Amino acid sequence: MSVNLKTEAARAALGHVEDGMRLGIGTGSTAEEFIKLLAARIAGGLSIIGVTTSMRSQVLCEELGVPTATLDEQPELDLTVDGADEIDPELSLIKGGGAALLREKIVAAASGRMIVIADSSKLVDTLGAFPLPIEVNRFGFEATKRAIAGAARELGLPPALRARMQGDAMLTTDEGHFLIDASFGRIADAMALSRALLDIPGVVQHGLFIGMAERALIADGTGVRELRAEAVSGETN
Repeated sequence: MSVNLKTEAARAALGHVEDGMRLGIGTGSTAEEFIKLLAARIAGGLSIIGVTTSMRSQVLCEELGVPTATLDEQPELDLTVDGADEIDPELSLIKGGGAALLREKIVAAASGRMIVIADSSKLVDTLGAFPLPIEVNRFGFEATKRAIAGAARELGLPPALRARMQGDAMLTTDEGHFLIDASFGRIADAMALSRALLDIPGVVQHGLFIGMAERALIADGTGVRELRAEAVSGETN
């Protein structure tokens, strides 16, 4: 996704931000473009309070003068703006490529609305080409990995699992967990997979965001089109 497309999608999302909002602020390169544009609006007089989904986004907000609070201080948010790694026709998502899926899901769930910003390459007919990030507890990592592989087999999915690395060590999330990237391929029943993964004690959360996004703003080089979910009822497990 080019910087121009990221900026176009981010600018379209900024049109949904109103003065006085409590705003969930996502993580990743597209979310960073949104933060930059948001900072310019704040410098011009817009008043919002942001809750970030990662230390990376928090640092950028602090550098650019975007006022922030913790989710404990602002437990109910009006809107979250975030990117996605894949978006299906029902606006179910795969997220977590930036290693912030747990905080992203907590913030999205605390928000009245969620808008996704992306380019058209993130649109898919069925989720699963992008490896699904799964955040797991460090204790019992290998046992949890085996249990995930078993759950995948039960659902007819290939148990192709890889620990997310950072150099020679396993990457640690902001919450102190490890990540497994699962190359399941086509996920025919995302809700069944969600339930199966969350039934595993060592799984903290996964990157399937089902029924959480109200709309997606998609930049494709000719403009930004808006996709809306038929009904957003929230993820159930």
